[in-house]
Amino acid sequence: MSHSRYISLLFILLSTATLRAQTKVTAFQPGQKADGVTYCLPRTLVRAQLQAIKTVYTPGEFARYAERYLHVQNVSTQEETRYEIVKASLSTVGIPDTAKIYTVKLKDKTLAPMMQLTETGIVQSINIHENDIAEPQAVSTTSTHHQLNSRQYFTEEMLSATSSARMAELVAQEIYDIRESKNEIMRGQVDTMPKDGASLQIVLDRLNQQEEALTQCFVGYVDTTYVSQSYEFNPQGDIDQALLFRFSKKLGFVDADDLAGAPYYLSIKDQHTAPQRNEKEMEKLKIEGIVYNLPSTAQIALFDGNRTIISQKLPIAQFGTIDQLAPALFNKNTTTQVTFDTSTGALLHLKQ
Repeated sequence: MSHSRYISLLFILLSTATLRAQTKVTAFQPGQKADGVTYCLPRTLVRAQLQAIKTVYTPGEFARYAERYLHVQNVSTQEETRYEIVKASLSTVGIPDTAKIYTVKLKDKTLAPMMQLTETGIVQSINIHENDIAEPQAVSTTSTHHQLNSRQYFTEEMLSATSSARMAELVAQEIYDIRESKNEIMRGQVDTMPKDGASLQIVLDRLNQQEEALTQCFVGYVDTTYVSQSYEFNPQGDIDQALLFRFSKKLGFVDADDLAGAPYYLSIKDQHTAPQRNEKEMEKLKIEGIVYNLPSTAQIALFDGNRTIISQKLPIAQFGTIDQLAPALFNKNTTTQVTFDTSTGALLHLKQ
């Protein structure tokens, strides 16, 4: 039994009597010592997962000669780093709601269910083995490096050049020679042609790599890195504009109070899809079964000052109300299986 991710709590049959009893569930009180299981329902946080691409341009050592020898215009001689958000998604995550803590108390002659809780005490499932619950997948960050070793293709004449201008001229001439060689191979004008298509492709690949490496001496190269960042927001109610994070095209994700970055906001609008109970109805509600949430759907948008990045509807626990599963579902003669959404506390699956 694993204790690192879940807390599995199993009540054994205390009596073999046939008398059917029910499981009593009461609201938790600080300091209370109950012969049972204390669990909580979640409060929903909105999580924005962002992915940005970081591009770092490194100029070639002969960048200032690019137009003169290769006729390539507008080649920068300055290193530059840029960030751009390329992907955004919205999801939910649950944290314990201290206003919704309950205790399953065992009565005599009762077989209470096996409850699985998250590490923070949020109810996750009933009568389901923990290995049957899918693990979340981690987000990976990848980098792509494009720099090639151009020096390995330098001839002795290039290396012995007495000035950078002369060296650049010789490198440019080598690039033109490589291009001419490729054209001659493609036209079948070389004295010794490769014997088959595979050999021909190997020769062309090597020439292409050599040309690209030498060309980098003039036009430079760009390294790319995908950077992931997530932000969470605790909705208290409808809101038109809440600052979530700041983003700079030169610095990437920065602190919310760093004015070097442009602000990105969340808007949240409750759609009132869950039934509502007033305060008096909640006071009269008799808790006898396993409590779960009935979340309400909210329209959530992530936007900057100019455009909406993403907009979607998500369930929010604290915008809805609660309900309960009848105690009879979990007496000693049943094996009811239940799965809950740990982000919202909603009932996902029930099987008898």
